[in-house]
Amino acid sequence: MNNKTTFHWSFLVALLMVAGCSKYYYNPAPQILPQHIQKIAIRPFANHTQQYGLEDKLTLAVQNEFNRDGRYSITTEDQADGVVIGDITKYILEPQSFDSNHVPTQYKLWILVDLTFYDKVRNLTLFKEPNMSGQLIYYVTSSNQPGSLTEDDARDTIFDQLSRDIRTRTLEGFGTVTGASDRAVPGTSLDKINSLPPADNSPPPVPSQNPTGAPMTAPY
Repeated sequence: MNNKTTFHWSFLVALLMVAGCSKYYYNPAPQILPQHIQKIAIRPFANHTQQYGLEDKLTLAVQNEFNRDGRYSITTEDQADGVVIGDITKYILEPQSFDSNHVPTQYKLWILVDLTFYDKVRNLTLFKEPNMSGQLIYYVTSSNQPGSLTEDDARDTIFDQLSRDIRTRTLEGFGTVTGASDRAVPGTSLDKINSLPPADNSPPPVPSQNPTGAPMTAPY
């Protein structure tokens, strides 16, 4: 066996040894939108909390974010190829610090959203991303701390954050943004979380081509 053949065999054995020792890592392909989706609708968000008006502000923030991005035409749902569907599931306000009179001076605000994208052309759900989380720790205005906020200001800041995350998850695919673990979400005591039973904001079912129910008969 000449030196050239010996080198080739040694190189092959080395490759096999490296392959045998290496670990396999799961690296899924990005779930980007298919080419047939050119126009997107933002369905008005559903609000499953007791905090009035969250759905309107978040819907508007998401619409503005997609319009600023400009990669897709934003239109009404009846003209769209795909639909962004969001459900505000939890609104959690936790005091973080108190003054000498035990009045909260700092809060942590969490707003959680379940995100779905519905492909109208193929009539299927492309992805679901549960527990997308926007959160902010802030001082209340009465604390006189620099950068203090009202609760409404804190909400607006979180809506800006969530709208960017929703746009990124929708347009740039799997792994760009992930939801919070259920274990990471605080408990459901009434003093921390305001929630209502979940309403249905899922994609519309395909209309049946067959009539349902028994035919009507004359009463005589």
